[in-house]
Order: sequence, then C-alpha cells, then structure tokens
Amino acid sequence: MSTETKEKELLRGGQFIVKETPCEEVFTLEDLSEEQRMMRESTKEFVDRELWAHWERFEQKDYAYTQECMQKAGEMGFLSIAVPEAYGGMGMGFVDTMLVCDYISGATGSFSTAFGAHTGIGTLPITLYGTEEQKQKYVPKLASGEWFGAYCLTEPGAGSDANSGKTKAVLSEDGTHYKISGQKMWISNAGFCNLFIVFARIEDDKYITGFIVENDPENGISLGEEEKKLGIHSSSTRQVFFNETKVPVENMLSERGNGFKIAMNALNVGRIKLAAACLEAQRRVTNEAVTYAKERQQFKTPIINFGAIKAKIATMATNAYVGESASYRAAKNIEDRIALRVAAGNSHPEAELKGVEEYAIECSILKVAVSEDVQQTTDEGIQIFGGMGFSADTPMESAWRDARIARIYEGTNEINRMLSVGMLIKKAMKGHVDLLGPATAVGEELMGIPSFDTPDFSALLSEEKDLVARLKKVFLMVAGKAVQTYGTDLEQHQQLLMAAADILIQIYMAESAVLRAEKNAKRFGEEAQKTQIAMARLNLYEATEITISKAKEAILSFAEGDEQRMMLMGLKRFTKYHNPPKVGALREQIADAVAEAGGYTFD
Repeated sequence: MSTETKEKELLRGGQFIVKETPCEEVFTLEDLSEEQRMMRESTKEFVDRELWAHWERFEQKDYAYTQECMQKAGEMGFLSIAVPEAYGGMGMGFVDTMLVCDYISGATGSFSTAFGAHTGIGTLPITLYGTEEQKQKYVPKLASGEWFGAYCLTEPGAGSDANSGKTKAVLSEDGTHYKISGQKMWISNAGFCNLFIVFARIEDDKYITGFIVENDPENGISLGEEEKKLGIHSSSTRQVFFNETKVPVENMLSERGNGFKIAMNALNVGRIKLAAACLEAQRRVTNEAVTYAKERQQFKTPIINFGAIKAKIATMATNAYVGESASYRAAKNIEDRIALRVAAGNSHPEAELKGVEEYAIECSILKVAVSEDVQQTTDEGIQIFGGMGFSADTPMESAWRDARIARIYEGTNEINRMLSVGMLIKKAMKGHVDLLGPATAVGEELMGIPSFDTPDFSALLSEEKDLVARLKKVFLMVAGKAVQTYGTDLEQHQQLLMAAADILIQIYMAESAVLRAEKNAKRFGEEAQKTQIAMARLNLYEATEITISKAKEAILSFAEGDEQRMMLMGLKRFTKYHNPPKVGALREQIADAVAEAGGYTFD
C-alpha cells in the first residue's frame, strides 16, 4: 500500500467533525503492546515508591526533593523517552511519550510540572529546532537528567499574547554574541535548571527569536524568590532577570524571528501532554475516594451505598474513561502522521513538528476537556471525603489545588476554546477540511421535511453513533450560520466562539468514548465491556445536554424570527433520542462496578 493511500485513510486534524471514523481505526489503551504495558508498570512503580509514598514532602515546599526525584527519573530513563537515540535518548514513539507522561504525573502536580516543563518545553525546542551542534552539546545532558531545562516565554505584560514580550536581544559590535535584557515570570524549574530556552526580540522585529541560554549567575542572570502559589507547592517557580546576558550567536534557536513559531508548536505538544498528565490524577483520586467511601459509615452503612455518592463515583470514573479514550486516539493519529511524513522523506524533527501541528485542534480540545475534568474529579473527591477532604492531612485538598493550574497552563482554556474553532475555520478556508459542503447539506436538511421512520438500532451502540453524527450537524448549523453572519469579524464575538467550541469539544470526547467502547465490545464481548459501554452512554447523554444548552445560547444570540425558530426546531430534531438512556441506572451500574473492583480498573 502506498504512502499516498495510507495518508488518505488517516483523517486530517479537525476532519472528525465531518467524517465518520470506524471504531477499528481508533487506538485505545487496550491496544498497548506488551512492551508498552511493561513501561507503564515500571512508571507506576517509580511513582508509588518515590512520589506517592512521600506526597506530603511536596506539600511542604521541598524543592530539593523534587529535584532529587527528577534526577532519579533521569537515571531510570524517563526523561529520555522522546529524545532521539542519536542524542542519548530512547527515541520512542508519540504514544510511548504520552504513556509515560500520563502515569508519571498522577501523584503530585509539583513533580508533574517539573517533568513536563523539562521533557517538553525545556528540551523539545532544541531537539526539534536546534542545529546538529546544539543537539550534540545539550540534548544528551537533558535526556540523562545531568542538566535540567526551563522555558522563558511569559513576561509581566506578555501572557496569552506571547509575541508581545519586551525582552531585548542586542547584537554585540563584534557580532559574536547577543546581549539579552528583560524579565520573565512564572518560570517552572527556574530554581534548579541549567539551561533556559529564552525568547527575546531583536531590534524592532515583528516576531520574537529563541535562544539557548546557559544558567550562569555571573552572566547577568538573577532569580526572584520562589513564588507563593495556590498549588504545585514544590514546583520551583521563579522570576528570571536578564541583564545584558551574553549569548553566543551560535546559540540562536532556529532562525531570527522564528521564536513565535517555536513557542506555538511547543504549546501544541504541551497541550496534548497536559491532557495526558491529568489522567492518572483522576484515576488515583477516584481510587482514594472509593476506598474511603467503602470504609466510611454513616447511618450504619458505608457511604458508597448512597445514591448521591454513587453519582459522584460514576462521574469521576466516566471522566477518566472519556479522557483516556480521546487522548490516546489523538496521540496515535499524531504518531501515524509522523510515520507518514518520515516515510515521505521528511527528517524526524520536521515530521514531528508537522505531525503535531496537523492535530493542533485536537490538542486544544483535549487540553480544555481533560483539565476541566480533573478539576471536577478532585472537587468531588473532597466532597466524598467530607470534612477530611478539606484537611491537609489527606491528599484530596492538595490534588484539588494542584489541578487548578491545568486550566491556565499551555494557554488558558478560554484561549484554547477560541483557538479550536478558529483553527478549524482556517483549515476549511485552506481546503484541508470541507466544512462548506456538509454545512450546506445541513441547511438544506433544515428546510426539508423530517423523516418520521424509526431507524434500525439493533447493532450495539448504533443509536449512540447516530446521535454523535447528529451532534456534528448541530455544530455545522451553528458554526456555519456564525461564519455567514459575521465573516472575518467572527473572532470578535468571543462568547459565540466559546459556545461553538464547547459543542466541538463535547463531540470529539463523546465520539472517542463511544468508538472505544464499540471496538472493545467487538473484540472482548459485550458482557465484558458492559461498564465501559455504560460510561460511553452516560457521557454522550451529558454531552448532548451541554450541546443543547450551548447551541441554544448561540442561536438566540445571532438569529431572529423564522430563521431562529427553524434553527431551534433543527436543534430539537438533531438532539432527539429515540430510546432515551436510563441515566440513574447507568450511574448505579458504573459506580457499583468501580466499587466492586476497588477503584478505576479500565486502563
């Protein structure tokens, strides 16, 4: 089979909204190879031994212990998973990097932040954009944990608007080095890093430029005090000040003015990895909550038997299942796209950059969805623990505080919501995703007479798949009308973009869970997958309710008269269940299965 044929079969980023994906084509955690399962187990063993057993040290601002654990992670090879073998790494695939990021991040947000900052934005810019000399000089040290990296982008006046930074880089008179001056803030790993990726502006360039800067206090580099933060207490977070710091010209990263592109592509990788980093936290919090609820008795019965507690357990488990389903689906798509580009002759760095960039929409979707799910899960965990959950003597309150930063990291969730829709529309304008044809078809369907025939839903999850397809029509109806109404001014209507993004997010997450449940039921049997099927159905019900709310909000904001009435009727038609699920029974089923297993066991 030719590369061209394979590429046609692999959906491009964003195409999920207009195309149907056979369940056999999605990757799930159940598809892990034996080697990947072994790697997962070794990661979990490391976390249980070095992190989870000492979680209280991370709450006591023990920065030295975070650094010590990072060094141990380096010794075990966890920092080198994504690094090419030529530079001292393991050169593993994208799914492998997701897997380690997932399972190493669940015990404490402090270590998760240090790990993510180092392996991601602290190392990747060099492996993806560095010269051969830069890679040989720095990457092996970063891969082994001999050195640690940090990423200096954010400034007091430059957050979401990353290209607005004021840090300057001035070329010396003899042309041998740049002098960098400026202030960076919220720099993770600043307290123990050996190397900074620094973004600065040369003269009046339109775009910033990236530099590799070694951390030498005698070279005009000084640090602020450790920041006092709501969570991630043992993640070193400090301001970094550069005062005419000399950086050799050969330490420019990529080309002059290419810094904004480097920053944005690093964020794409960071977004999907952040989603992965929130998954194991959900599993562990769910497990702790189940254990406590089985032991805690009120009114002479364990509280796990109460319906109100069961509803919370069901939500927590379902969030984790859905997040896993979507995250690993996207990770495999990226890995496959990278492989296609390598086969076509691209270098591995170029293939990885383009592979991740292709699925930037999905990366933003995952970042938003999973970061909000982990917050809900930790919040419910506290509630199940009751007064003990509010106590710092249990890990629930620290998990809740650590989770809060995930909605701000890697671009706020508000920015990522608007990006997801904006990038999809740009892809449509480039011809990469055909939105116009399907949106036009939906418009014609609204004008037609609806069918009153009852479809054949005898096949497993067939009604759920049909509903997902109709939810896509809701998005096309809303987004199509929004573009028609506002054109290029759509980006000024942020509330509308946010509503459309919420619909898009719900569709991708719900479809991923349904496809995973269907695939596994086909190969393992429906009875063996009954709880997973229940979680997919429960999530789809909730996704549909959110879609109805957000679509109605959007329609009422830009449509009037007969057009408004027609769109609201279409919304009702597209979101109708022929056989509505028994939501309470689904929650009972899921909670009972999780309680019987002693926790989350679906990974």
